[in-house]
Amino acid sequence: MENNKIIIGIVGEIASGKDTVAAYLKKKYHSQTVSFSEPLRAILDIIYLPHTRKNMSDLGIDLRARFGQDILAKAITGEVRQSKSRIICLPNIRLPQDIKYLKKMPGFVLISIEAKQKTRYYRLIKRLQNADDKSKSWQQFISDALLPTEIKIRKLSKQAKHHINNDGSFAKLYRQTEDILRKLKVKS
Repeated sequence: MENNKIIIGIVGEIASGKDTVAAYLKKKYHSQTVSFSEPLRAILDIIYLPHTRKNMSDLGIDLRARFGQDILAKAITGEVRQSKSRIICLPNIRLPQDIKYLKKMPGFVLISIEAKQKTRYYRLIKRLQNADDKSKSWQQFISDALLPTEIKIRKLSKQAKHHINNDGSFAKLYRQTEDILRKLKVKS
């Protein structure tokens, strides 16, 4: 089944629209979303810590330092291999080691999503994905972009085969997504 899978990795800065594309793919194409942040969120739940960007970043750094820089990549690649879904979306690729094994799999494609910094900030404080999103100041948002898990995103985005500009409406985002899916020969 692995050879028939389409594995869509999405890289982009904070609040660029990665999860929005993943939700669109799930709704329209019944894709499975496999997230690098889910294992981190599960661990934070077990130890009763809030899902803040800093907590997730620190935990990811600590896991990588203790068990190897590719520990999350191994876990996620295993989940992708076991998936029965034809389309799998990984909406939060941040580091080169995240795709270390995925890029060797048939059907893997990396897509970059970009949006202006102010646009991303306003989206972030409205969406409430993490415990500290609503109260996040502009300066805190800028500081988050400097976390070790965030600083390599722009460089990794340059490796993407396809690019989406998400400064516009949902309709424009979905049209660009559909254009890429047509190139990948994906049918709904």
